[in-house]
Amino acid sequence: MGKRDNRVAYINPIAAARARGPAQNAGPSIQDYLSRPRPTWEELKEQLEKKKKGSRALADFEDKMNDKWRKELAKNREKLLSGIEKEKDKKITDKEKEEKKEKKEKKKKEKKKSSRHSSSSSSSSSSDSSSSSSSESEEVDEKKSIKKKRKRKKSSVRRASDSSEEESDADSKKKKRIKEEVDREKAEAKKKKRSSEEKEKITDKSKKKRKNKHKKHGRKKKKKAASHSDSELD
Repeated sequence: MGKRDNRVAYINPIAAARARGPAQNAGPSIQDYLSRPRPTWEELKEQLEKKKKGSRALADFEDKMNDKWRKELAKNREKLLSGIEKEKDKKITDKEKEEKKEKKEKKKKEKKKSSRHSSSSSSSSSSDSSSSSSSESEEVDEKKSIKKKRKRKKSSVRRASDSSEEESDADSKKKKRIKEEVDREKAEAKKKKRSSEEKEKITDKSKKKRKNKHKKHGRKKKKKAASHSDSELD
């Protein structure tokens, strides 16, 4: 059996493209783009004018909306200001009413006092003394109430001062305790350092003594060895 011939004929691609002919254009060509229909100068002017009109309409619409918003804001401001003024007027009227009530009450009290005085003048001297005693008792009661109020204020001030003093004393005590603890810690640290230094010194001294002992012992051994060698030579 012979080998299969796997060879393929060579085809020149340029020659094959020429044989196929010109390729079909799928889209428009450059000539089509250049020969496209274009608007005239007059048509361009009309388009620009239309655009300007559209922008003007937008600007007019925005101006109208702005005017509306301004009017609404002005109305809201007027309402708020009127409400504030009404509240002020109410406060003023309330104050005036209270002042009128106080004036009426004072007038009533004065009338009562005058009526008491008139009745006392018409009646005997005992009635005069009773009316004066009643007025005096009222004055005394007022003075007592004022004194009580003052005492309450003083007691509240004293309590506040006592509490502040107690707090300051507690703070000072805490500070003293903290200082004492810090001092104790420092003293303990110093003691520990001293003890460690003393221990190191003792260990150094013991090491030096041991070294000296070893040196002396070595010297003695050398001397003995030398004397023994001399005796053997003799």
